[in-house]
Amino acid sequence: MAETLGSMKRTHMSGTLRTNNIDEEVVLMGWVQKRRNLGGLLFVDLRDRSGIAQIIFDKDISEEAFLKADKLRGEYVIGVKGVVKTRESINKNMLTGDIEIFASELKIFSEAQTPPIYIEDEDEVSENLRLKYRYLDLRKPKMQKNLMFRHKMAKITRDFLDENGFVETETPMLGKPTPEGARDYLVPSRVNPGKFYALPQSPQLFKQLLMASGMDRYFQIVKCFRDEDLRADRQPEFTQIDIEMSFVDIEDVLSMNERLLKKIFKEMMNIDIQLPLQRMPYSEAMERYGSDKPDVRFGFELTGLNELVENCGFKVFSDTIKNGGDVRGINIKGHGDDYSRKKIGKLEDYVKTYGAKGLAWIKITNEGPTSPIAKFFSDEEMNKIIERFEAKEGDLILIVADRPNVVFDALGHLRVEIAKQLDLLNKNDYKLLWVTDFPLFEYDEEEKRYVAKHHPFTSPKEEDLHLLETEPHKVCAKAYDIVLNGVEIGGGSIRIHNSELQQKMFKALGLSEEEAWEKFGYLLEAFKYGTPPHGGIAYGLDRFVMLLTGNDSIREVIAFPKTQNASSPMTEDPSTVDKKQLEELHIELALEK
Repeated sequence: MAETLGSMKRTHMSGTLRTNNIDEEVVLMGWVQKRRNLGGLLFVDLRDRSGIAQIIFDKDISEEAFLKADKLRGEYVIGVKGVVKTRESINKNMLTGDIEIFASELKIFSEAQTPPIYIEDEDEVSENLRLKYRYLDLRKPKMQKNLMFRHKMAKITRDFLDENGFVETETPMLGKPTPEGARDYLVPSRVNPGKFYALPQSPQLFKQLLMASGMDRYFQIVKCFRDEDLRADRQPEFTQIDIEMSFVDIEDVLSMNERLLKKIFKEMMNIDIQLPLQRMPYSEAMERYGSDKPDVRFGFELTGLNELVENCGFKVFSDTIKNGGDVRGINIKGHGDDYSRKKIGKLEDYVKTYGAKGLAWIKITNEGPTSPIAKFFSDEEMNKIIERFEAKEGDLILIVADRPNVVFDALGHLRVEIAKQLDLLNKNDYKLLWVTDFPLFEYDEEEKRYVAKHHPFTSPKEEDLHLLETEPHKVCAKAYDIVLNGVEIGGGSIRIHNSELQQKMFKALGLSEEEAWEKFGYLLEAFKYGTPPHGGIAYGLDRFVMLLTGNDSIREVIAFPKTQNASSPMTEDPSTVDKKQLEELHIELALEK
């Protein structure tokens, strides 16, 4: 029968006891990690969030406690009273390895069946099973450590922002569907039949309205929702650190956030990051790394070949350039011998997943260059290519010829993939940089129109305003992303704060004045009554914590995440609803027709 606490009150957490607690009477509560019966003595490892303590049940101290302890099994929940003593055989692998507790009283609060997964960090169970029994998975020390790390990081952030005049303000979870960005999660309104709310993809409009309201500095650690295809660093619901400031320009926002980042790295990682952080224009990031979130922990930078190969005998290169394409490559310095023809073939398959049609290669050996495309080039042409890459014996040159966006995408991912294969990515080497001067627009091939690179409220640079209606592709934005080890952990911009410019932006995006007012009228209306210049940033808290804890998936740092098909094996959602609920919402399912 399960016992209650009664007069037993916990005095310490199991993992906090040390030699300075010797001879103290303590009360611990937690889960049985394991139990060992050595005849007249019973040893129990008692686990709670703070760690493990060894409990000894001795018949000579309390026969009643000893007999009850003999019934204990893994994951029983118990309370123990006893005296802390010096441990005879010290365990240097445990924080409490210098002490042990001789028990005088035991209460069994809850018995447990054999768990379907082991409560151990090294349990190799499938992720689906881990998520089905997430409440057991979360008992593992590494998972509790991740969640406590996340808590502390959020607290440091809150404290810093509070000290710098930011006011934490909640914004609505039920809002208006938006036409830009990812797909919305829609919520039907029972009291307004046929109408829907949308869960927020971000609090973007509301934080701008808070600036218009005179709040001056706002922040929020907030849930956001996007109905998009999932991967390791995406979830349908995720958490942002949302920050907005009035009367600022880019330098003000970057400076404030650099101080926040410095505080986080110092207090969470004991790392002193040097300020100011590196800054890199978007165009340079793409030219050198093929990515707007470059990983700068290693080399393998992109090198252009267009003028060297535009008239060469290799039609794949020359025809690509004639058709407006691009030819670029990377030099895998010193690692040519690591890649056989078979391995290079796998690299070719890899770049094809990013749209590339193929992968040309040149290996520099002690007998000179060897390559399946060498026959198409004169010695002089080949030497110029090798010289362009500064290639030496032992190097491997990999080249992609295609549309510019395909070349950047393929080579940008390829350099990272090769760095992974060669074990060049040190998780304890943290490289932060700002990527700035993004294009304001990008062209959507499917919709055949320009869309906002970030969002439609991003301010263009003043010097590019005259290009907004005539050459929108040349306009740069007052936008910036913060990148850590090749992962975008945050992004923001200076916002448009006057109606006239905002209307021009909507026009460039193909929205008529009527459509703009229909979708964003409340923001445009607010701009009429005096709005300060303002800007901000939003961090992906899950991604940030994932990187600092050395994990490869944000599911490791979220208490109850979804699988890659946006479902929960534990709660079995999403699920069907009964017909009465649908009728109340005036909804009829198409699949039932």
